[in-house]
Amino acid sequence: MIHIFEKAALEAGRAILEVYEAGPNVTIKADSSPVTEADERAEAIILGILKRAFPGIPVVAEEAVAAGHIPQTEGQRFILVDPLDGTKEFINRRPDFTVNIALIEDDVPVTGIVYAPAKGVAYVGTEDGAQKLAVSADFTVTGRSEISARKRAQPPVAVASRSHNNAETEAFLKDNAVTDTRSVGSSLKFCLIAEGEADVYPRYGRTMEWDTAAGDAVLRAAGGTTVGLDGKPLPYGKRNQKDDSDFANPFFIAWGK
Repeated sequence: MIHIFEKAALEAGRAILEVYEAGPNVTIKADSSPVTEADERAEAIILGILKRAFPGIPVVAEEAVAAGHIPQTEGQRFILVDPLDGTKEFINRRPDFTVNIALIEDDVPVTGIVYAPAKGVAYVGTEDGAQKLAVSADFTVTGRSEISARKRAQPPVAVASRSHNNAETEAFLKDNAVTDTRSVGSSLKFCLIAEGEADVYPRYGRTMEWDTAAGDAVLRAAGGTTVGLDGKPLPYGKRNQKDDSDFANPFFIAWGK
């Protein structure tokens, strides 16, 4: 399955970079978040590949959900897709944007890929472990290396969002004696922990499951964890939530080993 995910992500990345280099046209969705033709082209590519390869597995994709197309997922495995995570980075011509694809089984992200086309790097997580991939300018994987989350440093090194810092995050960093915080966009925050470059990612802000599932899959495969503020592993496939929409995440903390 991961090979199909890689193919889909790489082909989507090619389309995204074509728009990136030409300059995107931006529109605003109903939830006030930006979307570009790169999001839409990438999602169409990914959905086409996944449908051909896995016709029996439902796919929950960000732009399709925004258009009201939400498949039934209860009681079965399903795939989460964010065709362009970090749209603000993309629009502002920062290279931190990613393509995210993940398989969810029993509420757990068990297989995933995070691909950063402008950086020429991807991360994959499976039951066999986590890898960092080097991707060439012609969208071919040219190298693979095993990665693993490190034992927590003291004081820990944190990664945080450029766009979503707040008082709760600052309080967490202070309470955990964090003095080194690295800012990076999109799901690459999970990947920096997975490859042992950082120790913790606190997220006291709204995210959706397609934002986090692929990075979470990579991190868990590398030996890390993602937990809610209750200390329990972050679950996936959340439907019919009393106080939030389908697939919305609570606040969470991602840790290395």
